[in-house]
Amino acid sequence: MNDTGGGEPYAYFHGTKALLGELFRPRLQANGRAVLVIHEADGIGGNVRRHCRKLADLGYTALAADMHGNGEPLEGEAMRDALDAFRNHPDLVRGRVRAGFDALLSATGVNPAASAAIGFCFGGFAALELARSGAEIAAVASFHGLLTTVRPAQTGGVKARIAVFTGARDPLVSHEDVAAFQMEMMQAQAHWQLTTHGNAWHSFTNEDVDRLGDARMAYDAAAHMLSWRALIDFLDLSLASQSVA
Repeated sequence: MNDTGGGEPYAYFHGTKALLGELFRPRLQANGRAVLVIHEADGIGGNVRRHCRKLADLGYTALAADMHGNGEPLEGEAMRDALDAFRNHPDLVRGRVRAGFDALLSATGVNPAASAAIGFCFGGFAALELARSGAEIAAVASFHGLLTTVRPAQTGGVKARIAVFTGARDPLVSHEDVAAFQMEMMQAQAHWQLTTHGNAWHSFTNEDVDRLGDARMAYDAAAHMLSWRALIDFLDLSLASQSVA
């Protein structure tokens, strides 16, 4: 589900692992804020690029993070193995997404108080792991991401404001997972919110997902529009204003 018209290639590293993200600069007037955008299971593709462009149109600098390496998407068994490693080893996923966050700050010069991270599906899980790690970032948002973790947030350890957008019909995120996440956030004394879209399935923000023919996933235009508008309000509330040189 990749498309053309990506951002400016931006190389960075996680240890010795070479990563290649895509930087999307503001189209017109920069607002002095920056957002890390984390891809779905396979890698940087059309859904992430579209949302990076939306942010750039609003004045944000957006960096599409590369979680797999060399900017190349994964398929099949290689993708499943990578996801299993990320889910089972919190130091790995937290270190990899932190490398993307550090690259965002380096590329933009933005203060962490004016920065955020958002993610879609796997990327939503990765963004939440960044928040759970106690990163100094203003805001984190997850769209139809997994909510479970092998290393729950510690009391007082979450510094970011958190917003989660999930679908009530998402078979990959059970009602028990939602309840456990809510309990985790309350015990951590985090500043959080969760919005459930009643008719939405997994990947409800991805306009291309119906082409996969996966019964667990479906695009939902209403849930997409409402969750995106809520995100922009959430960023406006959470991110500090920063003057642009």
